[in-house]
Amino acid sequence: MKQTTLGTPLSSSATKVMLLGSGELGKEVLIALQRLGVETIAVDRYENAPGHQVAHRAHVINMADGAALRALIEQESPDIVVPEIEAIATDMLVQIEQEGLARVIPTARATQLTMNREGIRRLAAETLALPTSPYQFADSLEELRAATEVVGFPCIVKPVMSSSGKGQSKVDNAGEVQAAWDYAASGSRVNQGRVIVEGFIDFDYEITQLTVRAVGIDGNIETHFCEPIGHVQVHGDYVESWQPMAMSPLALQRSRVIAKKVTDDLGGRGIFGVELFVKGDMVWFSEVSPRPHDTGMVTMCSQRFNEFELHARAILGLPVDASLREPGASAVIYGQLEDKGIAFTGVDEALRVPASDIRLFGKPESFKRRRMGVALANGRDTDEARTRAKMAASKVVPVTGR
Repeated sequence: MKQTTLGTPLSSSATKVMLLGSGELGKEVLIALQRLGVETIAVDRYENAPGHQVAHRAHVINMADGAALRALIEQESPDIVVPEIEAIATDMLVQIEQEGLARVIPTARATQLTMNREGIRRLAAETLALPTSPYQFADSLEELRAATEVVGFPCIVKPVMSSSGKGQSKVDNAGEVQAAWDYAASGSRVNQGRVIVEGFIDFDYEITQLTVRAVGIDGNIETHFCEPIGHVQVHGDYVESWQPMAMSPLALQRSRVIAKKVTDDLGGRGIFGVELFVKGDMVWFSEVSPRPHDTGMVTMCSQRFNEFELHARAILGLPVDASLREPGASAVIYGQLEDKGIAFTGVDEALRVPASDIRLFGKPESFKRRRMGVALANGRDTDEARTRAKMAASKVVPVTGR
């Protein structure tokens, strides 16, 4: 088997990795890469993004601008390009991969398919024949009205291109369709004219099945599964998560069969966050992200190697260990203020909660519902861990900075 060689940062031997998107998830990936001696380049659409604060170099560009993206990649000559958000010129990533300018993680095709909910939903339901909710696509308010009648009420309306639940709403009757269309347009990152309408599944709970594709001892790709992560979402955005999620052996088996099918098709190396709905032993595919998942922040306190370390290792062709260390939970710390350069009080009180920890992301601007940090906690079981994480999060109070 070919051995992996890692260089020295800021030297001619450096192994260079560029992250496209440098929010709180990207920041942790960059830290994990740096611990392995990788030279890191953080790219985002605004200055002083969390990842910018820890990378060797930082750039601000519109990543949906293919020419600007290519120029930066040619300038930096990274060995590996790691997309961390959806709003990227994926057609250009395909060209870059085809021309051998850089390896795209997990693949340019995977990034292209998962950036657009239409691409990944058609792949899952029509090509791979995975169980999903019924769905329709719409390009106008009139088409949306017709689509909701086909799918039925209640239903979920989402932009085909968005992240973290932006633009997503539950529609209970025809009178709510106009508001859903307007909200979807406001939440779309790239294309403001197309939405997906999904039938509402009366599930018991939803999980994230973190799935890692990594090089095995024989040089072939192996699939590893983290323990399932349970989570609560409000308006499509996660507010707390915990690991492991208790589920029946059959539901867990079905979840992993679905996760392996979709990640095998997407290919490449790295971690994938596969979102699934579960009711009893029944499991439905929802979405997949070809990168660390926000609900997976719980792994910073629950696993031997967290999702960011697993991603970094898989990217570099190194062995991975997805084992659980102890039950854990995470709870989001929101900005609560519309301001720049905010401060936080109560951090000392939060850290007095037993078996707790916090991460403050360092985002330069706060919004009321913007995720500015996360509280983490362990416990004898996930119930205790969840109680502690929520308590720790409640102690942290954003205030106007000096």
